[in-house]
Parts: sequence; C-alpha cells; structure tokens
Amino acid sequence: MPSPTAPRSDSLLQHRAFVAFWCARIASGFGFQMLSVAVGWQIYAITGRAFDLGLIGLVQFIPSVLLALPAGHVADQFERRRVVLLGQIAEWTAIVLLAALTMTHRIHETGILTLVFVIGVAKAFESPSMQSLLPALVPTSMLPRAVAVSGSAFQMAMILGPAVGGLLYVAGPGVVYLTAAALYLVAATMMARLRYEHTPPKREPATLKTLFAGVHFIRARKDVLGVISLDLFAVLLGGATALLPIFAKDILHTGPWGLGLLRAAPAVGALLMSVWLARHDMQRRVGMIMFASVAGFGAATLVFAVSTALWLSLLALFALGAFDMVSMVIRGALVQLDTPDAMRGRVSAVNAIFINTSNQLGEFESGMLAAWLGAVNATLLGGIGTLVVVGLWMTMFPTLRRRQKLHVEPADVEPATNTL
Repeated sequence: MPSPTAPRSDSLLQHRAFVAFWCARIASGFGFQMLSVAVGWQIYAITGRAFDLGLIGLVQFIPSVLLALPAGHVADQFERRRVVLLGQIAEWTAIVLLAALTMTHRIHETGILTLVFVIGVAKAFESPSMQSLLPALVPTSMLPRAVAVSGSAFQMAMILGPAVGGLLYVAGPGVVYLTAAALYLVAATMMARLRYEHTPPKREPATLKTLFAGVHFIRARKDVLGVISLDLFAVLLGGATALLPIFAKDILHTGPWGLGLLRAAPAVGALLMSVWLARHDMQRRVGMIMFASVAGFGAATLVFAVSTALWLSLLALFALGAFDMVSMVIRGALVQLDTPDAMRGRVSAVNAIFINTSNQLGEFESGMLAAWLGAVNATLLGGIGTLVVVGLWMTMFPTLRRRQKLHVEPADVEPATNTL
C-alpha cells in the first residue's frame, strides 16, 4: 500500500518524462544561445557590416511566421515527440556543418545565413510541438508549476548561454559550434528517451479546414483570445529592453559592463520568480493576478524610464522580468488547459505568430518612437500604453478578469471544438 506521504503528486522530479523534457529544453536552449553569439560575431568579423546582423534575425523570423500554421498542423497530425526530435536533429546537422565549414576555413556569409535559415525552419516546426508536449507529461494540477520550471530553463539559457558562448569564442567559433552541437545531441537523446505519462488521443484527418482550426478556436474561446491578444499588445508597447544601449550610454552613463547587467536583470528576475512559482500553486483569482502582473510590468517600465541611477534601473528591470514571468506562466497554462489536446499544436502555432510578431514589431516600434520622441519619452509612452491595455482588456474580457482557476472541465471546451 503506497504511503500517503509519497512525493509523486507533489514533486515534478518524480515524473521522469518531464525531467527528460526539461533536460532536453535546457540543453537545446544553451546550445541555441551559444550559437547565436558565435554566428553574430563570426558574420560581423567576415563582412564588417551591421546590416548583416539584421539579416540573421530576418532569416529566422521569416520561417517562424510563414511556417507557423503548417507547423501547428503537423504538431496535431503526427506524434509530437518525434516532430521535436526530427527538428533537433535537423538543427544539430546544420550546426555540425557550421563547425565543419569554419574549421576547414570554407565559411562565408551566404553559407552562414543559409544554415541559420535551415535552423529557423527546423525551429518553426519544433516549437509548437514542444509547447504542446507539456500537458501530456504531468498531471493537469501540476501544469502551472511545470510551465514555470520549463520557463526557468529558458531563462537560465538566456542568462548563461551568451556568456559561455562568448568565453568559448576566444578559442574560435568552431569550438562554440562543436559545443552547441554536443548540447543538441544531448537534447535529442533525452527527447528520444521521453515517454508520455498520458497517451495522446487519435488525430483527426488532415483537411484545409483543420489547417486554420486554431484560428477559429481562438476566436471562439474568449478567454484564450483575451490572453493571447493581451500578450501581443503588452509586449508590443512595453519594449524598453530594445533601447537598453541608449539608456546605458546616454542616460545612466555606464559602459559595456553596465549594459550587460541591464540585459541580464530581466532574465534574473524571471528566473527567480519561476523558481518561486514552481513551488507555489496559484489556486484562486488567477485572472486578476495575471492582469495585476501585466500592470506591474507596465509600472516597472515607467520606473525604468524615469530612473537616472543604475541601481534603480536594474531593480526596475528585475521587477519587470519577475512580473512578466508570472503573467507568462498564467497565460501559458491557461491556453494549454483551455485547449483540447488534439488542437494544442495549432493553437500554439497561432500564439507563436502573435509572440514573434509582437517581439519584432515591439523593437521596431520602440526604435521609431525613440528616434521621434527620445528614449525616455518612448519608454514612458510604452509603460502608459501597457497600463491602458490592461484596463481595456479587463473591461473587454470580464470572464477572464473573474477567472478563479486555471483548470477548466473538459466539457467546457467541447462546444468550441464542435464549431470548427
């Protein structure tokens, strides 16, 4: 007879599938961040043109948006673990080619951009399947904590990955690529060994109608639409991090070391908050907590905008990252729990379009406003805009505002599925 104090229901570590998933995510996350550093340094060393650094982002952004809907459809038609595994193998192959071309001195700008594009295509297919895997790996009651712990893997990679990549680059870009390839091999191995805790349901036949089913589902589910659109506009308006070089140099009068601290502060705040969320369940008033955290994000943006002291700016960015992690965990868990498993890939793909678009356009919007109004005024306007959006969304989505729990009964989501 099992002991009533058995830890299985309380500890994520007792769920081997989740542990394998987390290890795979942290390994691939570290590898990708190291890869990003090496590619940027190498292509700038070859061409000396800042424009080419923008091309690196462009060749990743194009497939992430154009292939999002087909990738979501693939995630819902095929076994998601296998889709993720194939994506990671494709990325590993491209990274090995980067290492081989670099170490044989046959690397050039076109080759780098082509292989980065291949990685972007693989990631476009990997991402919705990766996001949709999580609910099959842990009990429903543990999903918010699993989302938080999964987010901590991303934040750790964001903080430490570029630093490790920069240190290894001293030995040459080929060393960075080989290390990143080794990490991707670890990720693929862990993904190959992953076994579902819940058996995935049978997939529906593929049609043109099912390709756009995710869009129709989001329109039919007010809470999901509210969560995804709130994320879009909050990120679009609150893009203070895009202006960090201006604040570091012209307002805070610090050097590259200060800029590094400013860039790290939001990730540190998010990481520490993810650790706290992994140990504490949110049981009530999750709608108001989400809106309050987005409002906190906007308020922290305002404090950062008016700060002229490095310590206060770091504190504001730390709080900004922590608030963003709270809202991210609630948004991520709510979307996953409100979406039937058979549609999670397509809904995740539409969500990815919103996120990628808001990140890219948010940086563009911040840069344009800064050029027009100045960095401080642009950031102030972004913080105020975020607070206005929170107020509007609380009025437009009252059921989301009154939402008490993340989990909803399966019967509650069936009517929306049947309208497709």
